Amino acid sequence: MPRLNVIVASTRPGRVGRRIGDWFAAAAVRHGAFDEVRLVDLAEVGLPFHDEPHHPAEGVYLHEHTRSWSATTAAADAFVLVMPEYNYGFSAPLKNAIDYLYHEWQHKPVGFVSYGMTSGGLRAVQMIKQVVTTLNMVPVNEAVTIFLRQALDDAGELRPDPGREEAADLVLDRLARLAVALAPLRAVAA
Repeated sequence: MPRLNVIVASTRPGRVGRRIGDWFAAAAVRHGAFDEVRLVDLAEVGLPFHDEPHHPAEGVYLHEHTRSWSATTAAADAFVLVMPEYNYGFSAPLKNAIDYLYHEWQHKPVGFVSYGMTSGGLRAVQMIKQVVTTLNMVPVNEAVTIFLRQALDDAGELRPDPGREEAADLVLDRLARLAVALAPLRAVAA
């Protein structure tokens, strides 16, 4: 069975992204299609602004933080990006984390759990699709879109929502199928 990394893309203090990431990781475990579900919080990973002198396609990493990030990313067969929308785009820490690596992303499916006030993060997802397809990742069409004004209670916690749960299951179904289908391409690349 494939392995899934759920990447929390926001590093801002007071962010809601970690709570959303925890919810989605728990949904992925319940779903059962993945052998391992790993929550990867970019705030905890703590990558500095890209500081490797070699191009990521070379795979020559001088810094331990890059080697660790490479190992975490390479171990996954699929990804879900839990991502906010900032000013109609995706967050700088997410782009930075993606740009650190190259081969580790190749031939792996990626799903999106986006959130925001007005658009639910939809514009950020559209923008990031250009980036991930350039890395030969395969984005799934299904997504989880969270409109924060409706989704959060007064304490800032996610309200239960059967529609959100159904959307998560659909994303996970597609990711699991694509992870298996793309495995031969990953094997050839390795």
